[in-house]
Amino acid sequence: MRYRTMGRLGWQVSEIGYGMWGIGGGPGGFTGWDYDVAPRCLDLAVELGCTFFDTAWVYGRGVSEQLLGRLLRDYPDHGLKIATKVPPKNREWPPRPSDTLDDVFPADHVREYVHLSLDNLGVDRIDLLQFHVWEDRWTPDERWQRVVAELKAEGLIEAFGLSVNRWEPANCLRAIDTGLVDVVQVIYNIFDQAPEDELFERALRDGVGIIARVPFDEGGLTGRLTADTIFPEGDWRATYFGPENLGPTVGRAERLAKTVPDDMTMPELALRFILHHPAVSTVIPGMRRPEHVRANLAVSDGTPLDSRLLQELRAHRWDREPAWWSM
Repeated sequence: MRYRTMGRLGWQVSEIGYGMWGIGGGPGGFTGWDYDVAPRCLDLAVELGCTFFDTAWVYGRGVSEQLLGRLLRDYPDHGLKIATKVPPKNREWPPRPSDTLDDVFPADHVREYVHLSLDNLGVDRIDLLQFHVWEDRWTPDERWQRVVAELKAEGLIEAFGLSVNRWEPANCLRAIDTGLVDVVQVIYNIFDQAPEDELFERALRDGVGIIARVPFDEGGLTGRLTADTIFPEGDWRATYFGPENLGPTVGRAERLAKTVPDDMTMPELALRFILHHPAVSTVIPGMRRPEHVRANLAVSDGTPLDSRLLQELRAHRWDREPAWWSM
């Protein structure tokens, strides 16, 4: 495993981290979670050098955080860094155009969930607290700035970040200007290359860490989807890969497959593409089985993508507008 610096925080974190949505289970997420297998996956990840784990209260309504709490107790000397998220008070992902800061992140709500997360994790301080959605029009409201500064001053959180909405990577630049945002979590993959336009340049300039999420486009960049793929009821991918998105995704993945080298899988190519960019501090694939852990963490071997292949991947950029099904 290779390690990168998380912006101005100076943390050394595994360049491949662990995304905890799928493994956390619960309503509104991915189906197929297994709480008996989950601890084995997490243990294996630590044994293979993973040190960064990204969760949220909403992943299993605290269960994912509790799984990580056990991991912290079992591996106290491994330098693990834990990131979690405060859910929007109105439970809207992404925020609605009319939502105000009072609807989403009033100070008392933020503090309530900080303490819930502290209890679930079994710690006195959260390494990285993130707001789970964001609108830059809230930036001038000093109340969110005040509560974040207070939480840092009180030692309840070490760092603060934003998880920006899907396909809106620049919807955080004003917040970065406040100096309070240490880390930005953003969707970045072969299809979704827009973070390179503005966000990554700002992150490198201002020392802001970048967490790249959704490296496989919810499965679209695994090469396993077909036009006949049906997800189980209750799995949010049944919405994401509805008629508006499934066909176009499959078509683009089939064209991308022609570019994948013979000695590489599409998921490996997807991870290597993300790791090529120096602004990325860590990428957080979801991993629900030990074989997923082994395959994804093995990509951290220091082998760069061939420059010609990287240039070919630029042609697969897919700029999309947020829609009701994109969450």
